[in-house]
Amino acid sequence: MARKDRNTDESYAEDVFDNPPQGPVGVHRGNRSVAARLVPFLIVIVVAAVAGLTVWAVMSGEGAKVMPWKSAATSSQTAPASKSAKSSKSSKSSASESPSASASQSASASASESESASASPSDSQSPSASPSQSQTPAAAANLTTQVRVVNGTKKTGYAATQASVLQKAGYTNVVAANPSGSLPAGSVVWYQNEADVATAQDVAAKLGISNVRQVSNLSAPVVVVLMN
Repeated sequence: MARKDRNTDESYAEDVFDNPPQGPVGVHRGNRSVAARLVPFLIVIVVAAVAGLTVWAVMSGEGAKVMPWKSAATSSQTAPASKSAKSSKSSKSSASESPSASASQSASASASESESASASPSDSQSPSASPSQSQTPAAAANLTTQVRVVNGTKKTGYAATQASVLQKAGYTNVVAANPSGSLPAGSVVWYQNEADVATAQDVAAKLGISNVRQVSNLSAPVVVVLMN
């Protein structure tokens, strides 16, 4: 068998590609300067620095100093909210305090009523306190004052008996005597000076005599006249 001829360049017809133009053909880039090649890196570095500063300002709170208009806006927004919160708190506190105030007012009113009620018995008891007030001068009685006990009754030795009662009470200058002159209608304790009022009242209390009077020209500072 005969071999087929191999295809060679001469076996094809010539076309436009068999005679290419001289020199490079197509899109290509020429050599760029150093500044043009560094610009992309500088842009990346600046963007990274700005992003880092922004994150740091937000996290540290320094952004309010750098951007005061934002801080003023946030403060103006938070101020009404805080005022409304304070007003709501004050209204709640006033609402919670109003029952306690009414309760305290009612308690004070009841306390004043109870005090007035308790004060009225004390006023009614004031007459019963008068005997203790009349006996208070007895504390200032002078036990060394001369006391003369006159027996105006028909009982023998009655003046001496009552004089011993005063002596047992602490009086050191007591004398029993008989009457010499006109006698009163009932038992009485006479005193001569205002300084002897306390002593005369104390003597009357010790002997059970209610009549105490001031008389001038007595034979002793205090004179007791026994008539019953």
